[in-house]
Amino acid sequence: MKRLITERAELDALFDHYADRFGRDQTPYRNHVYRVINLVAAQRALDGDDLRKVELAGFFHDAGIWLAGTFDYLGPSARLACHHLTELGLNQWSDDIHAMIVQHHKLTGTGEPPGSLVEAFRRADWIDLSLGLVRFGVPRQRIREIQDRFPNAGFHGLLLGLAARRLCTHPWNPLPMLRR
Repeated sequence: MKRLITERAELDALFDHYADRFGRDQTPYRNHVYRVINLVAAQRALDGDDLRKVELAGFFHDAGIWLAGTFDYLGPSARLACHHLTELGLNQWSDDIHAMIVQHHKLTGTGEPPGSLVEAFRRADWIDLSLGLVRFGVPRQRIREIQDRFPNAGFHGLLLGLAARRLCTHPWNPLPMLRR
């Protein structure tokens, strides 16, 4: 079986840079990001530019929760990612990474081929969000191996707490990130 992706210097540097903003949520979110990256890699070959795109989309996909201070985070997360790409001189990746971020909570397919980065990223996030109950063909053993290496560390409880607070303040739109 293919080795897990356990360290990415650019990703780890982003987490270091924003450590104060993530606070105690950094480890749960970091582990979620690494689980998603590995779940994309479990669906398709992932190297070179594609690996770096997934790495950057992974970091920013939910980051608006902490970096923009909102639970309605898809737009802010995508804008943060595109701004970062501009700083890196990688504007040519903006469409791919923007699509991975804004479509990762679609309940149905993205319309992209199953092996596309956008669809594989969406599926990976749903696999992780469902704790592996939804697998999209990824072997249960591989999901367990990824979960063992990057434990939940309270990530799902954190999401439940955020959703509960949002329900109290926005009862008619408690999960604004979900898309059909």
